Amino acid sequence: MTAGRGIVHSERTSPESRKVGARVHGLQLWVALPLAHEETEPEFHHHPAGTLPSVVHVGACLSVLAGSAYGEKSPVRTFSPLFYVDAGMPAGCVLPMPREHEERAAYVVEGTVACEAERAEPGRMLVFTPGAEVRLRAVTDARVVLIGGAPIDGPRHIWWNLVSSSREKIEQAKRDWKEGRFPKVPGDETELVPLPE
Repeated sequence: MTAGRGIVHSERTSPESRKVGARVHGLQLWVALPLAHEETEPEFHHHPAGTLPSVVHVGACLSVLAGSAYGEKSPVRTFSPLFYVDAGMPAGCVLPMPREHEERAAYVVEGTVACEAERAEPGRMLVFTPGAEVRLRAVTDARVVLIGGAPIDGPRHIWWNLVSSSREKIEQAKRDWKEGRFPKVPGDETELVPLPE
């Protein structure tokens, strides 16, 4: 999803699924748009898992969710060079991080990984020094999300679900949300999440 100048969306579970119960396991990442694209037209494209490139590298099962890494390129549209990779690492696997981006990090979803003397368990993010050669070692079977890209081209401000390089645009978006000027979610023109006060 590209929020651009503003998008409304809903993430919901069907009434049938709510009756029987279901577990949801997810991770949501926001990537700041470059200044030149902040006001781009909002859009959403679904990419089924089967359309995302997967590769086994040094024993790790990698899915390139966005951007390019490990010789693979995701079909997900991005506005700046980056990588976002879901990595399944069996215990003992040593996986080198892509080096082509200045900012890089690894978020541990499951298991334990090590980077030199540093150990990380679920919920921990390791942020790496620009240019450093980084190798992640799976201490146990692990699932890790690898991310990286160039530094953003200026500061961004975040308030609730609103992100912009301009505080004035955030204030305008607050007024627009409160006064119902954002488009409605298709098929759900009655429910509205109120602006936090």
